[in-house]
Amino acid sequence: MDKSELRMDPLTREWTIFNDNRALPPSCLAAAAGELEPTPFRAGLERFAPHTLFYAHGAEGWQVRVVPNRAPVLGLEANPAVITDGVYSHLGGFGAHEIVVEDPSDRRFSDLSAGEVAKVVEAWRARIADLMRDGRMTSFTVVKNEGRAAGQTVAHSISQVVAMGIVAPALRRKLDAAKEYFVGHEQSLFAEVLAVELKGRERVVYENAGFVVFCPYAARTPFEMAIWPKRHGADFYRITADEVGQLGDALHCAIAKLNGALAGPAYHLVLTTAPSRSTQTEDWPGMDAEFCWHVNVLPRVHPISGIEISTGCYVNGVWPEVAADFLRRKEMQP
Repeated sequence: MDKSELRMDPLTREWTIFNDNRALPPSCLAAAAGELEPTPFRAGLERFAPHTLFYAHGAEGWQVRVVPNRAPVLGLEANPAVITDGVYSHLGGFGAHEIVVEDPSDRRFSDLSAGEVAKVVEAWRARIADLMRDGRMTSFTVVKNEGRAAGQTVAHSISQVVAMGIVAPALRRKLDAAKEYFVGHEQSLFAEVLAVELKGRERVVYENAGFVVFCPYAARTPFEMAIWPKRHGADFYRITADEVGQLGDALHCAIAKLNGALAGPAYHLVLTTAPSRSTQTEDWPGMDAEFCWHVNVLPRVHPISGIEISTGCYVNGVWPEVAADFLRRKEMQP
């Protein structure tokens, strides 16, 4: 693995990951508009990624396969200890970075059936559960970049499982907000939001026995969708077999409706789950009652603007009530 390091901004206390694998060549802008790289992940090409961390059976011998990322931004070789030098703090790029190959052929995520998406969900769950056994790992996430504008580089349907030796800043803010609300109201903020959305239903897009798909009240991007479990739980890896299938159905429906509404837009899919329980999470002793894992799908309709960078406020021209109504009425498209 190439050199990797995390550095903390003393003003915002947010971390930036520096990694040689993400260095951009002079032609990066031209490449951004070009074709995706050929896939090394199709069935029959397993020799290019021979180390299998997890797999689910399928017609090609496997349907889903998880392999180490050959160009990881974080790795097990780095020192996880934080080093302070005056006003600055840094640590080695410790963590794990894995690739979830979601199909053995060239099909897109939206081409998969709900059952096949459920196998992807199970791969996410199994790998996070395994990574949590390493006591040095603290926070975990799943990300999927679909489309060139969202950062997809390889012409294959993949997602990524990332583990870090720190509590990620975005997760820390959510944990703090959940704790503050619980202390003030003696009720989970997640339970309250879900109750409001199910009562009014103007932002609900889809619902099944285990999950609700809705456009968030303060959606960051046009047609952003949140996918929340009905059963409260801080840890994604603790979902049941039934919930794996139900989440597969909810994701399949959400992406199909998004494609029907926006003709196959680029998007980010992000899964947020609680950190491991350790001395680093002493600030959230009531985490199990306060916090709930969740998924967000954020279309990349517009590039990030200077206003958003300067203020930290997203700019969205589509009200979530309008987006949800449009998505509800839209036929699902692959």
